[in-house]
Amino acid sequence: MHYLLFYDVVDGYAERRLPFRAAHLAHARRAVARGELVLAGALADPVDGAVLLFRGASPGVAEAFAAADPYVTSGLVTRWRVREWTTVVGPDAAAPV
Repeated sequence: MHYLLFYDVVDGYAERRLPFRAAHLAHARRAVARGELVLAGALADPVDGAVLLFRGASPGVAEAFAAADPYVTSGLVTRWRVREWTTVVGPDAAAPV
């Protein structure tokens, strides 16, 4: 299954994240190494959120990531939510048709 983690962020996020960026990226790279995080990045023009794509048996993988993410724990993320994503086309689709 695939899950999307959406982040809503504070005003000035692009600048305010700098002190936490190395820790956030290390957290993300560990999730990639475990095979959980597939893709991640900030939304652009304007930089007012982020989307992270996870692979796992339940939304718990994405939820645990968010709960421990330095961007969340430092208050840069004002709201986060996880949505199951039914992927049907592409080489990594969870439910190919």
